[in-house]
Amino acid sequence: MKQLSALLALCAFSLPGRAQQTQKPPLHGQHWMAITGKPLAATAGAMTFQKGGNAVDAACAMLAATCTMWDVLSWGGETQALIYNPKTKKVIAINAMGVAPTGATADFFTSKGYHFPPENGPLAATTPGTPGGLMHMLANYGTLSLEQVLAPALEMAAGYPIEAQTANSMEKNKELLKRWPYSKKLFLTHPGQTREAPEAGEIFVQKDLLQTLTKLVDAEKAALQKGKSRKQAIMAAYDRFYTGDIAQEFVRGSTEQGGLITLQDLARWKPLEEEPLMVNYKGIDVYKLQQWTQGPVLLQGLNILENFDLKAMGYNSSKYIHTVYQAMNLSFADRDFYYGDSHAAPEEPIKGLLSKAYAKQRAGLIQYQKNDPRIGPGDPYPFEGKKNPYRQLLKARGYEMDTTKRNFAPTHDLGNHSSPAEYQERLWRGTTTMEAADQEGWVVSITPSGGWLPACVAGTTGVGMSQRMQSFVLDPALNPFNVVAPGKRPRVTLTPSMAIKDGKPFLSFAVQGGDTQDQNLLQFFLNVVEFGMSVQQASEAANFNTNQLWLSLGGSKTDDRKPKPGQILLNKNTPEPVREELKKLGYILRFEDRTSGPINAIYFDWKHGSLWGGSSNHGEDYGIGW
Repeated sequence: MKQLSALLALCAFSLPGRAQQTQKPPLHGQHWMAITGKPLAATAGAMTFQKGGNAVDAACAMLAATCTMWDVLSWGGETQALIYNPKTKKVIAINAMGVAPTGATADFFTSKGYHFPPENGPLAATTPGTPGGLMHMLANYGTLSLEQVLAPALEMAAGYPIEAQTANSMEKNKELLKRWPYSKKLFLTHPGQTREAPEAGEIFVQKDLLQTLTKLVDAEKAALQKGKSRKQAIMAAYDRFYTGDIAQEFVRGSTEQGGLITLQDLARWKPLEEEPLMVNYKGIDVYKLQQWTQGPVLLQGLNILENFDLKAMGYNSSKYIHTVYQAMNLSFADRDFYYGDSHAAPEEPIKGLLSKAYAKQRAGLIQYQKNDPRIGPGDPYPFEGKKNPYRQLLKARGYEMDTTKRNFAPTHDLGNHSSPAEYQERLWRGTTTMEAADQEGWVVSITPSGGWLPACVAGTTGVGMSQRMQSFVLDPALNPFNVVAPGKRPRVTLTPSMAIKDGKPFLSFAVQGGDTQDQNLLQFFLNVVEFGMSVQQASEAANFNTNQLWLSLGGSKTDDRKPKPGQILLNKNTPEPVREELKKLGYILRFEDRTSGPINAIYFDWKHGSLWGGSSNHGEDYGIGW
């Protein structure tokens, strides 16, 4: 009877998606869909659609609203987006990542005792990218005015009922917030009381931010009155933020608190449009941002896994988990060494990394008898006709480039001295996502971040500064492509996704969660494509996380970020037979209720002419469709 119960549990865990019940209902819409990480922000998207806006307008409105709520990002952060343009039938990549400011060098930070740039405060800040990214997207691909799109955010800045999660984060971090005068004034609304932060449901007012957003709208209005076009008027607001009085106060407030950002840094920075990276998986074109994000990890993982019959293994069987875990480790090892700013030297070997032949070679390293703790970066250079200039550096780290000889664990990459709770919090460290689509065919996927609590506010702008400098490295032995330098973008975890099938949008999907983002997105995609799950089923389905990678966020010491080979996070409902098989393969098992995201997604049902929305059952993610 015990064996029968175990078998039934295994079968239930392995059932294809169509048999699964979901905790939240799937969203259905015919005209439009708006999904994001906050209910109020989803409402802002719906309001914008109801004004006649397209998916770009709605996504920008959701972005602006979420930036005004502080929990996961603010106006001084960074924005990464993929946009499908139905007129050109092309996917566009938007790079609105800020850059390291003047004076931000490896020597500067190492002289202060850092192993990585700091997590918080003015020295953690790259130049703000979200305002420029939002206005660039709106000006070039939206239809409404900046005033119309910012209307919900303006109303919220004037006062909105704050949710418990954000209010409690302010209280939890109040001692840190007190270090920065403008943050203390904004967030600690009850100074001297037992609870100094706002209470849940309290009307939270941001007068300085309201003034800044109003200045942007005023700049747009003034330009329109002078006969400027819609696009020119929006860019007049852009100029006021990056070169006008807003820029001056931002820099003054940053400098007062010890920051490095200069007026020249702001004026020089521009959002960029790029060619996205793409691989084809079984007839589906999957798009990600370039290698200044971790997005190509998903593409590398798909290339590797294309060499296996995953469906025959069964959803979350021990063999499936082992195979996908190993593929992710191989991809992340490459990420940790080869990814960096594609607009700064040295040039990353991305063509080789995304080569199908290279993926087949990497797939050949997967051992079915045990987890391989020795997995390290491969050598993609021969697959683009070049010689690897970093072979000696890799050997010095203990990685044997001849894969037939790699039979020992590099001590530099083993061991991690942070507690399990601290490590997992850094691994999961989240942001939010925006997914939007309309009946005209515009599709938008955004993963923004930066300026989250505990945020250092830049003077009287009401704008929180980014904390993304921490994703740089100071030691080129860790990653020669991602060493901090003025004007350079850090290699970030932020990674929206889009898939095209038969020349039409198939999926738009994104997730929060630091280094787990492309782990969860890879499994989400496979859940839909290999196991036939709906987007809601796939967003709730139990995933697993590898800790066999270098952390991108948190901790100022090398030991804080080292990989934990063989450690795997599983859903607590994982059947006992699967657990036992994984233990035999050498895995160190940990369990949590939450292992699936939060993932937000839109599926395009061309058979019925409708949209399906999936919104995570963890946290505050919310969607509205019509």
